[in-house]
Amino acid sequence: MSTMPDATAPPSTVLVVDDEPIVREVVASYLRREGYRALEAGDGLVARGMIESDPPSLIVLDVMLPGMDGLDLCRWIRERSGTPVIMLTARGEEADRIVGLDLGADDYVIKPFSPRELVARVRSVLRRTPESPARRRIATAGFVIDAGTRELVRDGEVIRLTAREFDLLWCLASHPGLVFSRDQLMDRVWGYEPMSDTGTVTVHVRRLREKIEHDPSQPRHVQTVWGVGYRFMS
Repeated sequence: MSTMPDATAPPSTVLVVDDEPIVREVVASYLRREGYRALEAGDGLVARGMIESDPPSLIVLDVMLPGMDGLDLCRWIRERSGTPVIMLTARGEEADRIVGLDLGADDYVIKPFSPRELVARVRSVLRRTPESPARRRIATAGFVIDAGTRELVRDGEVIRLTAREFDLLWCLASHPGLVFSRDQLMDRVWGYEPMSDTGTVTVHVRRLREKIEHDPSQPRHVQTVWGVGYRFMS
């Protein structure tokens, strides 16, 4: 099965935000080769203006930027939309990665990185596995989870989730009671082999609980099975 974007649909737009011209040019070139529409920005404020005028499908966002740094820009994006964000961070800057995930980034890639790996991450975030019509909507425990609109409604109120948060919830809620390890969630939700650090899953679970649980410190729905992983209970 081809991993190229659907040729019959308009190409997904990816905005690459990095103050290093060579990084932007190489990443944009690889993205265009894979059929994406790639835009470039070297400044946080410029990127913000581009997002407002031509909203992208996904944003590749470096942490260190002039004008407005990547973390502030990620916060600004999350206040307005659930547009997927992949953060670029320097090796060893774990604090930036954790803060980025806390702010709502969907994934991160550590510099220096392989452009092919980054494109694979972009493809994974944008990919939406088709579901059978009967399984595109889950109603349970006061939640309505709609895979078609990618909306979560709890007690009549729409809860805004990022792309990864929705995918994580859908994966767990589609298999109520089934325990998934962090490695399995990395594979099923993020779409690639588990990294040595699966803290990404932990951060996303915590963020998801903060949005859907009445008491995140004692979660009723997204439960931890100690030493194994996570499960969804209605």
